[in-house]
Amino acid sequence: MTIVQADVLWRPEDDYKVKPALEEGDIYRPDILTVIDTVIDSLSGDLRELNLDIHDHPELKYEERYAHDAYTSFLETHGFEVTKHHLLETAWVATYTHGRGGRVLGVNSEMDALPGIGHACGHNLIGISGVAVACAAKAAMEQLDIDGKVILLGTPAEEGGFGKVKLWERGAYKEMDVCLMCHPAPGPLHSISLSSCLAVIRLEIEYSGHTAHAGLSPWEGKNALDAAVLAYTNIALLRQQIKSTHRVHGIIEGNDWAPSIIPDNSKMYYYIRAPTTVEAEETLKRVVPCFEAAALATGTKVKVTRGSTGNELVQNKVLGNELSDVVRKKYGVIDYEYGISGASTDFGNVSYLMPGLHPGFSIPTVPEGGNHTRAFTDSARSQAAHDACLVVSKALAHVGMRVITDGGFLQQVTDAFEEQRNNKT
Repeated sequence: MTIVQADVLWRPEDDYKVKPALEEGDIYRPDILTVIDTVIDSLSGDLRELNLDIHDHPELKYEERYAHDAYTSFLETHGFEVTKHHLLETAWVATYTHGRGGRVLGVNSEMDALPGIGHACGHNLIGISGVAVACAAKAAMEQLDIDGKVILLGTPAEEGGFGKVKLWERGAYKEMDVCLMCHPAPGPLHSISLSSCLAVIRLEIEYSGHTAHAGLSPWEGKNALDAAVLAYTNIALLRQQIKSTHRVHGIIEGNDWAPSIIPDNSKMYYYIRAPTTVEAEETLKRVVPCFEAAALATGTKVKVTRGSTGNELVQNKVLGNELSDVVRKKYGVIDYEYGISGASTDFGNVSYLMPGLHPGFSIPTVPEGGNHTRAFTDSARSQAAHDACLVVSKALAHVGMRVITDGGFLQQVTDAFEEQRNNKT
């Protein structure tokens, strides 16, 4: 396992305007990339305003009403056909079609923030990246008279709400040939990552006991908090015997607790993560007995409810190779280690169902200031993070336009998807 050295990561004091060494060689349709570069650069100021506006108005999953209105207004102004409240209250879709027929590029824009710490996962950047990609594709189709369609889907509730899965089930992705998006994270300067992410299984655990006076007659009680604490300890010990690439973590909650009352209820929320869905399922089999044993030891009752399962990312190999080619020759470096390799995303489920690409891109962060920290909230607002977001957006737009303009390439993408899917099953 590679050990990440702190000084490898892009820090705020680093001069990111010093360009990296690039590889030589031709790229596909440089005329298209010229349009993409020009359009995204010209929109940078407007996108920066939108970026900061979203960052300043963080909203939790399925509550992204301000973001919904801000994005749809922006896209209407830029000539897209917009459907508000699309299939879910805070979802939306913006489309543009040029000519007749043609292939269909799908793009995602996320919107939700985190409780208490705002946009600590950089969804303000993910959101404007989708807008940038869609605007660049629209301009390329217009200026170069290319038949095709771009669909930009505003997806709520990535943070635990499985918004993309719900949209998939309602048919939001059915017209797309591929779907693209990106995600910020710590990483080396000028780096774009093609790492995967972890699969995740979510659990809700409820313990039911019996109250009693904690001083007068505690023996009459059945302590649901003790059950939760014991389960927490069981899992802490189990971690010594699970693989270092797996994660098991959670929290404890309760209602109407008081020091003088034996608690008759407790609730735990736990995530089980692993590099693949199959591995997560295997670890689940070892975790559930930890909860059951705690109930047995404390005389309480336990109910374990399984929530949604998030698949690991399947980065389409052909889309990834095209992204790598344009990044290395025009923009920066590719890595397979950083990105959101230790996190999870509902786009993983989408990538199991259709060809998809979800690169990570590095932004400057402080030590101990990675995703889901208050420091990352600040990092996601920086000018450097905005500029990095536009770079990966240009590369994604290039990949998307190859999908639209090159039928043979799309067939390779589809074949790779089928091959990767067969390998999973």
